[in-house]
Amino acid sequence: MDEYILVFRHEDGTKVASPEQIQIWMKQTMDWIGGISAQNKFVGGNGLPFSDAKVVWHNNVVTNGPFGDIKETIGGYIIVKADSIDEAVEFAKGSPVLQGDGNSVEVRKITKGGGDGVH
Repeated sequence: MDEYILVFRHEDGTKVASPEQIQIWMKQTMDWIGGISAQNKFVGGNGLPFSDAKVVWHNNVVTNGPFGDIKETIGGYIIVKADSIDEAVEFAKGSPVLQGDGNSVEVRKITKGGGDGVH
């Protein structure tokens, strides 16, 4: 069984949900993750807030950011165990993130070993 990362991409970081909508979304997310956990296939995950974020560029230039006003933002991720990319995609299809117009969940296999990406 392999591990896959599900990366939550938000098309428009400037859209701010109401506190009530955030609570609904959080409950949906916890229920969704609970379903994956019940199958013993949830590994971990986190949100990625914009506050206290920095970007390191070429020549060690450091800027504040990323900010919510950029075109596409990464809002968080989870890692799941799955028998195939198709099973990981099925997990991704249940993500409440997909309720947002233009949002997506990127599914990538996590390689093990030497870091060369070839396995």
